[in-house]
Amino acid sequence: MLHWGVSYHGETGSEWDQPPSEIRPPGSVPIKDSAIETPLETSPNSEGHILHEVQIKFDKDTPVAAINFVLKEEGTGAWFQHKGGDFRIPLSGSLKDGDPLGAKQGVKPEGSNAQLKEAVPGEKGPSTKCISEFYEEYPILKSEYFEHFVSVAVTENSETDKSLVEFYTDITGDVIIHWGVCKGNTMTWEIPPEPHPPNTKIFRQKALQTLLEQKTDGTGSAVSFLLDADYSGLVFVLKLNEHTWLRNLENGFDFYIPLTRVEQFGSTQEPHRAGEHKLDDKSAQTDGLISDIRNLVVGLSSRRGQRAKNKVLQEDILQEIERLAAEAYSIFRSPTIDAIEDPVYIDDPESVKPACSGTGSGFEIVCQGFNWESHKSGKWYVELGTKAKELSSLGFTIVWSPPPTDSVSPEGYMPRDLYNLNSRYGTMAELKQLVDIFHENGVKVLGDAVLNHRCAQFQNQNGIWNIFGGRMNWDDRAVVADDPHFQGRGNKSSGDNFHAAPNIDHSQDFVRTDIKEWLRWMRKEVGYDGWRLDFARGFWGGYVKDYMEATEPYFAVGEYWDSLSYTYGEMDYNQDAHRQRIVDWINATNGTAGAFDVTTKGILHMALERSEYWRLSDEKGKPPGVLGWWPSRAVTFIENHDTGSTQGHWRFPYGMEMQGYAYILTHPGTPAVFYDHIFSHLQQDIAKLMSIRCRLKIQCRSK
Repeated sequence: MLHWGVSYHGETGSEWDQPPSEIRPPGSVPIKDSAIETPLETSPNSEGHILHEVQIKFDKDTPVAAINFVLKEEGTGAWFQHKGGDFRIPLSGSLKDGDPLGAKQGVKPEGSNAQLKEAVPGEKGPSTKCISEFYEEYPILKSEYFEHFVSVAVTENSETDKSLVEFYTDITGDVIIHWGVCKGNTMTWEIPPEPHPPNTKIFRQKALQTLLEQKTDGTGSAVSFLLDADYSGLVFVLKLNEHTWLRNLENGFDFYIPLTRVEQFGSTQEPHRAGEHKLDDKSAQTDGLISDIRNLVVGLSSRRGQRAKNKVLQEDILQEIERLAAEAYSIFRSPTIDAIEDPVYIDDPESVKPACSGTGSGFEIVCQGFNWESHKSGKWYVELGTKAKELSSLGFTIVWSPPPTDSVSPEGYMPRDLYNLNSRYGTMAELKQLVDIFHENGVKVLGDAVLNHRCAQFQNQNGIWNIFGGRMNWDDRAVVADDPHFQGRGNKSSGDNFHAAPNIDHSQDFVRTDIKEWLRWMRKEVGYDGWRLDFARGFWGGYVKDYMEATEPYFAVGEYWDSLSYTYGEMDYNQDAHRQRIVDWINATNGTAGAFDVTTKGILHMALERSEYWRLSDEKGKPPGVLGWWPSRAVTFIENHDTGSTQGHWRFPYGMEMQGYAYILTHPGTPAVFYDHIFSHLQQDIAKLMSIRCRLKIQCRSK
């Protein structure tokens, strides 16, 4: 891949700009606002060697003074530079010795004995005429990756109404924090007013650049400064030199640090709390690049329209697609849906039978039966059981219960021994009694199944926790190979990694066999009627299809939560790409499970906060979320234990909850109501809307 940008006449420094659209070769993909990536075509030369090349056509009157680039090896994610920096090719001006011509040769590896002639980067002179011909040979360097950390602490001072921000990183030498602040729910960078920290300069009126002070003991660099309390967050990346930027290893985005207690976010990505973060040191303008996996899949997608001239390349692409099945599937698909359903009108809900396993009757209303703090009593199953009759009378047909297994974390989302159902929510006996109580009141029960990751009970010979105990006594073959923290010997992950625990390799036959046996045991022993699938974007939907067909749930829903589309911090009107990824995951399950309609939640945030109600209709006049495309598989919601409760990762606009429920409870799809809202001052109004939905027989496929 050619990762490149341009410099214009009169600009100084080495920062890149994106090239004009008219000179971008086919298949080019924008990378934020500073670069694009273009796949190189391959062809054999006369000696039978494979060459990689691309043509970029410029008008002779172009204002572009030079192109800047590095090369990226997709198979490994490695970067190739020129003597530790970017390649820079002048398009105008003069060359060294006044000679525009060099020897036409290929790129040779570092260590070549060839005598090299180099272009003078950005050389100024009275003449800016275009260079008519120019061939040059350059040595290349392959970059190495290093892992570092940055610690950020935020302390609020109620007396001064300011926040103290303290940075510390283990990186030595000159480290610059490239930063800005944002307000409200936007992710738009702003420059705070003066005074700024010492050794700070303004970068292009867009951000501040502050040089960190080196620790006297040589252990790293640090800086601290005050910010006004009216800012909601701080956004930053780190800069080591003109060519090396540091980003967040966990998600590939800029770092985001919340500065307020009550957090409301626009979901450009899940925000990170103050604390320790891991950095990925990648040279050649890696600031702004998304994760290596996504870059690879985007590259594969951009090659799709080009005719592969080499069989080796074709096989390489197919192998990568197989390893990245879930994401490659979503990229290669056109933005359409395999299964589009016509509205179905049913008069008698009692006569309705499930259209297929996992979708329920169509008239379901789901209650999330817990919040982030429910485990603290140790008797939540007993407490929730006392609410069964009330929830049934309100009109709920399904209750979603918390994760039931033994877990490293008390909330249940770091499971360990899957057959041990004594958790912080109660005992196995209390869980079975809870399910019986809800069944007696005509309410189905979903189990929260955490299938993406599992915490190990034992360490391997290297001291890594990747050996599992209990009835499912897996070894490190059950852990994916590309999770850098747990030394797995499995295959590459089929989705995104959850970095806090070993990610399970569902491509292994013994893993799938054991999981199916466990799920069937849960259905029989506990009495669960279906599943809520945690972190569904971590593994391919095709494996979910296998699990659903083995257990035949009455209802199933996956949590496929990723970022909506934004441009310069503003949410895009068109969110087709976001809902397409969710629909693709549902398609991969063969429709055996629905998914939470994260797209609708995000759009409701913006529509209600800004009174931008035009967002609630897409370009074809349909609802803009998943429910506008595949309503019977869309589980709509406005809040859950992650987004609300005491976590508050993406809290619904305060005071507008009833507008949100007015929308989801009167629309198609399957609405889910959060426990905290049911047992609050909102209950009466929610009950009215649920009564209207039931009385008018609104169901998931309604028009």
